[in-house]
Amino acid sequence: MKRIGLVVAYDGTNYCGWQTQPNGITVQGVLNDTLSNLLGEKIETIGASRTDAGVHALGNVAVFDTNTRIPGDKISYALNQRLPEDIRIQMSEEVEPDFHPRYCDSEKTYEYRILNRKFPVPTERLYSYFYHYKLDVDKMREATSYLIGRHDFASFCGSGAQVKTTIRTVTGIEVFRDGDIVTIRVSGTGFLYNMVRIISGTLIEIGNGQYPPERMQKILDAKDRSAAGPTAPAQGLTLMGIQFFD
Repeated sequence: MKRIGLVVAYDGTNYCGWQTQPNGITVQGVLNDTLSNLLGEKIETIGASRTDAGVHALGNVAVFDTNTRIPGDKISYALNQRLPEDIRIQMSEEVEPDFHPRYCDSEKTYEYRILNRKFPVPTERLYSYFYHYKLDVDKMREATSYLIGRHDFASFCGSGAQVKTTIRTVTGIEVFRDGDIVTIRVSGTGFLYNMVRIISGTLIEIGNGQYPPERMQKILDAKDRSAAGPTAPAQGLTLMGIQFFD
């Protein structure tokens, strides 16, 4: 028995998120079925991040155990020939038997993309949130300074989350504009349910002048979901990658 690690990229548009569920097609479900057929044994993957329905990924990480004799670095090639076009393995390799992507120390980086212009662009509709009111990126950037570090992010946690603590560490946030695209890039050692999308929704309200940047501190201190802005739509969010630490 050996453990194989995968770096998985996917377009989340047609999936009910990463995690296997009984009443919907998921990325993990498709991956499990395809691997089981390829290797001739029951395969259950373990993912590092359980992205929501409609959320995309360029670098999610998963592992699985197998008895196959196929070399770890060759599994990606065989798997990509069988997967649907909206899921692709970027790398496969044999990893340590005790490597668990959810319990290892790591830093995840997400990007939230906003199409900020007068009219929508059809080719961007699946990979960004269209927002036609002008956004002040400088004010958004100023507001992010209140979120960096270790804080109680209860105000930025979606309802229904089952967690022991809402304390998390955000290691960095960038906000920048490239033409009509405003990108919010958030890195941290762990995230709450919908946390990045709620941060993005709150930054949008600050960017449109609804609140001053310093309002972010009051939202953080409130520890109350109703104090923060809306949950930004799923299609704007992409898990860019995960860095693991020894």
